[in-house]
Amino acid sequence: MNAPDRRPWRDLLFADLLAVPTAAGSDPNRFLFAAMIASQAAHACCLPADLGLGEVGYRQLLAEYFPGCAITTSATGRPLERVPEWSELHQLLLDHRAGERQSEASIAAIVATACAGSDHLWQDLGLIDRGELTALMWVNFPALAAANSGDMKWKKFLYRQFCAREGIYVCPAPSCGECKDYAQCFAPEN
Repeated sequence: MNAPDRRPWRDLLFADLLAVPTAAGSDPNRFLFAAMIASQAAHACCLPADLGLGEVGYRQLLAEYFPGCAITTSATGRPLERVPEWSELHQLLLDHRAGERQSEASIAAIVATACAGSDHLWQDLGLIDRGELTALMWVNFPALAAANSGDMKWKKFLYRQFCAREGIYVCPAPSCGECKDYAQCFAPEN
C-alpha cells in the first residue's frame, strides 16, 4: 500500500505560516523554518515535534517567526533518537556559522537532529529538494558550503567533516547502509 501524498497539506500549512506578518520576515531562515514546521506537521519528514530545539526553543521560534500561529505539530511514527555524535555535529555547524543572524543556532540544532533520519538530509528536514538544503547551507554555514566543492551529499559531507575533526578515517553517515541511494553516494568521487 502506498503512503498518502502529504504534499498538498504540507503546502497549505507552509503558505499559512508565511501569511502571518512578522518583524522576522526578512530573515531567509523564516522560509526554511516554515518548510520544516509544515513538513513535520504533515508527517513528511523525520523531525520530532519540537524540531530538535526543545519545547522552550520551539515555542520561542514560533513566537518570533510565526506569531499567533495555531499550528499543532505532532510526533511522527517512532520518536527520532539523537545520534550519539549529535553534540559534535551541532558544534561543527555552530563553528561554521555565518554570524549574520541568531537563527543560525536554531538551524544548526535542527540539521544536527535531522542527521539521525534514514533518508537524504533534505528529506529528513522536510525540504522540497536538495537545492533548498544547499541554499540553507550557503546562508547559514557558508564556509562548510564552500568546502563541499565536490557536491557530495550533505549528510555524508557533514559526517566526513565531523570524522576528520575526530581523526576517524572510515566514517559513513548513520543511515547509509539502509539508503536506496547507497551505491550512488559511495561511488568514486569525481
